[in-house]
Amino acid sequence: MVAETETAGPGLAEVRDLKKLVFALREELERARSDTGAAVREAVSGANAEIAQLKSTVAALRSELQEWPIRRDEAARLAQASNVDEIKQLRATSRAVRDALEAARLGEEAAVRRAVIAAQDEITLLRSTVASLREVLEQAEFSKQGAIGAARARDHAELAQLRETVQALRDQLQGTPAKLAK
Repeated sequence: MVAETETAGPGLAEVRDLKKLVFALREELERARSDTGAAVREAVSGANAEIAQLKSTVAALRSELQEWPIRRDEAARLAQASNVDEIKQLRATSRAVRDALEAARLGEEAAVRRAVIAAQDEITLLRSTVASLREVLEQAEFSKQGAIGAARARDHAELAQLRETVQALRDQLQGTPAKLAK
């Protein structure tokens, strides 16, 4: 048996070495499988995390895309409301300006009418003043003409009297030499 063991020794040692090799390879295979499984699990976990992140991004984008028409419509509605308010304000401003212009025009027309009436009253007053001054001037002219006529009449009367006096003095003078000659 020893001989068998000895002859069997190199075969047994080889079998033992092979068993050890198989065992080592099996452990290494198990480790590789374990490492591969861990790597696969890690890759799957990373892929699942990325998929979840992409799904979340897709959901957020889908939600935003679905909300976009609502936001667009809301923005359009707000812009339209703002435009309507601005149009109302502009119309109110336009009405106020138009009313102010109309009031100014009416005030100006009233002022023009008052000025025309005042001018007509002044013209009437000036005409009556001119007429009364003309009448006073005519009376003064008439009085002046009367005074001139009276002065001329006095002057004529005085001249006539002076002529008579001169004639009487001439006559006296002419009669005096005749008296002297006598």
